[in-house]
Parts: sequence; structure tokens; C-alpha cells
Amino acid sequence: MVSTTDNKNPERVAAGLKGALHNPNVSAEAKEHAAERLEDMTSTQRTTGTYSTGQDTNRVLGGYKATLSNAHTSPEAKKHAAEILEAHGYTIERAADVSEEDHETRVLAGYKAALHNPRVSPEAKAHAREVLAEHGAL
Repeated sequence: MVSTTDNKNPERVAAGLKGALHNPNVSAEAKEHAAERLEDMTSTQRTTGTYSTGQDTNRVLGGYKATLSNAHTSPEAKKHAAEILEAHGYTIERAADVSEEDHETRVLAGYKAALHNPRVSPEAKAHAREVLAEHGAL
């Protein structure tokens, strides 16, 4: 039997299956099937080493990091992002020795660095300028 996931991004397929597991409108039978497919995919990826690596993974994980600090993101989305990041070895909670002021300074320093990074898009630089202006850091 040919897999229906051939020529599809396995990470997106897995995301869809995970979504089905958490969707209250999906039947128990469909959830069970999704869980089985997800387990099959996970075990196959572990044995074949098909997890994506490199720049794409870094961008995806960066998106999950951004989700955690986005005020317009739902608590469910933030919880999911935290789970993904923790699964990839990231620590979500700030270290005890980092004050709120230190954290704010580091965040603003990141935005300032973005302004000088040639790989940052003009849109992202515009956003960085907006954030820095809001905080009086320009």
C-alpha cells in the first residue's frame, strides 16, 4: 500500500495529526487512527533520521519562541509552542538570576541587532524599529 503522505512535508503531516488529536470535533475512532499514524511516523523518523535539520528547523523553532511572547497568541498555542520547544531541548522559563529588567534589555538588544543584520528582511527591521520606538530605545 502506498502511503498517503508520500511527497508531503512530514512535519506538516504530523502537525495535522496532532491537531486532530486535540480537536473536540474529531471522533474517537479518527483520533485513534491519527495517534497510530503519528506513532508510526515518529518511529520511522527515529530509525531513518528524517527529522529536518539546519536552517529550516531553526526558523520553525524561532517561530515557536516568538509565539511564547506574542500577546495576540492564545494560551493553547503558547502551551503547544512550549511543548515543541521543550521537546527540542529548549528551556522555556527564564533563569532565576535574570531580572525582568535584564530580560527587557536583552530583548531590546536583539531588536537592535536585527537592524544591523543583512539577513533580516525589511519588514522585520521595520517591526524592530517600531518596538524600539515604543520602548524609547532608538
